[in-house]
Amino acid sequence: MKEYNVAILGATGAVGMRMIDQLANSTVPVKSIKLLASKRSAGKKMKFKGQEVTVEEATPESFDGVDLVLASAGGAASKKFLPEAVKRGAVCVDNTSAYRMDPEVPLVVPEVNVEQLKNHKGIISNPNCSTIQMVVALQPVFKKFGLKQIVVSTYQAASGAGQSALNEFYQQAQDYLDGKKMQSSILPTASDKKHYPLAFNLLPQIDVFEEDGYTHEEWKMIHETKKIMLNDMNASDIKVTATCVRVPVPVSHGESVYFEVDDKNASVEDIKAAIRDADGVTLQDDPDHQVYPQPQTAEGHRETFVGRIRPDQENKGAFHLWVVADNLLKGAAWNTVENAERLVEQDLVHVPEDHYQAK
Repeated sequence: MKEYNVAILGATGAVGMRMIDQLANSTVPVKSIKLLASKRSAGKKMKFKGQEVTVEEATPESFDGVDLVLASAGGAASKKFLPEAVKRGAVCVDNTSAYRMDPEVPLVVPEVNVEQLKNHKGIISNPNCSTIQMVVALQPVFKKFGLKQIVVSTYQAASGAGQSALNEFYQQAQDYLDGKKMQSSILPTASDKKHYPLAFNLLPQIDVFEEDGYTHEEWKMIHETKKIMLNDMNASDIKVTATCVRVPVPVSHGESVYFEVDDKNASVEDIKAAIRDADGVTLQDDPDHQVYPQPQTAEGHRETFVGRIRPDQENKGAFHLWVVADNLLKGAAWNTVENAERLVEQDLVHVPEDHYQAK
């Protein structure tokens, strides 16, 4: 069996550490591992399959001899280093937003559009974590009954904004309980003018606001869903809209999804059966016994959990569901490694002649 030299860019971050663990428990045959990060983290000791590995500072030369790169070091780092890695012959799976809307870069969720991997030019992009779990839940419905419209409201965990946001959330919660003033410097988004506490609060802003009043997170969910399901970020065949909210939960995003299908004869049991049989999905839907997905029970799992499936009482052919997934695993680290597994299975870990050219 062919073995691969693998590099993890952003190895010391919350997602990077989970990538190390997911890769160690994957089917990817690893010959050697490089753990790359910023100069600040260089020299740190980490473990891969029980072996100690020293973290190195990422440079273009770090990718010499590397076959496969898994990246989650931020968009600027991906823009800087991934074209360099591709030039040196590596195939990259990127977990940042850097290349998601690039028409030359496949945006892939293996359970939904794995066939797009064959079109890569050296870089494959992971979608936004909130988009991933929604399309995993809806793809089996789309395949069997068609989809006309999706309206999603998200309940996104603090960790989706990074480790520093999660740490600030914990500190705010402790300060609140101690009767102290909560300090806020990161959320809703670090780059914006004002910051608010997340502890004991809800923030209906994730990322910056666009001119039309939608946040960039909402924009991403709309256009990523279309690119993944229809291979066109501006397609009109499925109408999509989103409201994204940050909630005081450490890990795992929840989503309330309203959707309309083309087949007006589809029943709730039909929808449940389609989802129950889908790859990567666990149906947790037993209202009589209060069984439904929850962030606490989803944390640490690769699967996407779906429940509360019910018909809309006002519109025939319309339904509601509730979907939860670990945003750091299925929404990031595991989807990245799962894409790597599929690349290996399809013998696609090689850079094509018309490889990605940095713009």
